[in-house]
Amino acid sequence: MSVTFKREQVQEHCSRSSCWVIVQNKVYDVTSFLNDHPGGSEFLLEFAGTDITSVLNDGVYHVHSEATYDVLIEYLIGQVDQDDMRQDQPDDNKSNEETDKKMGTRRDEEFLDLRKPLFPQLWNATYSKEYYLEQVHRPRYTPYTVPYFGNPYLDLLSKTNWFIVPTVWLPFVAYQLWTSLHSINGSIHVASQGFASGILFWTLLEYTLHRFLFHVDDLLPDHPIAFLLHFTLHGIHHHMPMDRLRLVMPPALAVILSVPVFKLAHGLFYPAFAYAFIAGAFFGYVCYDLIHYYLHHAKVLKVYFADLKRYHVAHHYKNYSSGFGVTSKLWDYVFDTVLYLDDKKQ
Repeated sequence: MSVTFKREQVQEHCSRSSCWVIVQNKVYDVTSFLNDHPGGSEFLLEFAGTDITSVLNDGVYHVHSEATYDVLIEYLIGQVDQDDMRQDQPDDNKSNEETDKKMGTRRDEEFLDLRKPLFPQLWNATYSKEYYLEQVHRPRYTPYTVPYFGNPYLDLLSKTNWFIVPTVWLPFVAYQLWTSLHSINGSIHVASQGFASGILFWTLLEYTLHRFLFHVDDLLPDHPIAFLLHFTLHGIHHHMPMDRLRLVMPPALAVILSVPVFKLAHGLFYPAFAYAFIAGAFFGYVCYDLIHYYLHHAKVLKVYFADLKRYHVAHHYKNYSSGFGVTSKLWDYVFDTVLYLDDKKQ
């Protein structure tokens, strides 16, 4: 690589307007990545202008995986001057080979071309299940929203702003509660019990959907249509986790998935309780989608949410086969799927 920098030069780029870092004696300009950093921009800014090689390997401080090195490739601008290289990071051929392997050297054949609509690419896919699962869990980033459908009007239906969720569903929650209060045997006591039960039910449903539907990886048929469905439901979020428009669930899909909840509630409970139960379940869903978006795209509160964000980031970048709880770890503890950030059970 012909472009070289002194470490003093890199140290000058230590602000939000210009943020450079060093990894394995290579220099990266991550300024445009600050807002998309899964752990929050404050983590990168804390080490702006410095060598973060040791930080990336510190799983206790902030979890990183090989996916991190894949992302860094996009921001490579040069390397540290030969006379200024760290002695504990030799630049010999063996080191370079190991670093290139960890950095996710580009393949001749990419999984998906993010400049083109994704649906037709998946529809005509010829790769194996093993290759698909390997690639779909390797996060990629673009400064734009990747089109899913070729038709712009159809593609619009695949995008959902976060505020659509409370706008559509909170009035529905209020209506269900109102109906509960005005039903036979309806009362504040019944409505409160039904509402709380619905919220608890949602936490279990959230866990179940995430683990057994969205991550049905092991049981996924080795067929392009199966890959397409898997990618549409959740794979797209793991492949492009910072896409703001494909993080919360589109209302149309939520309606389809909610039908069994309606049937279950009215099949098990009397009307007053059933309406309140549905209200609680949908309120739990709204909280889930908003918290999920909050964990990915906000500088979260240190109380409760900071640990939850770290936990969810680990699900994406460390081990996607555990840590299925998004709003809480409750059912992960119950079903022994807790994701321990230090790789050891405490």
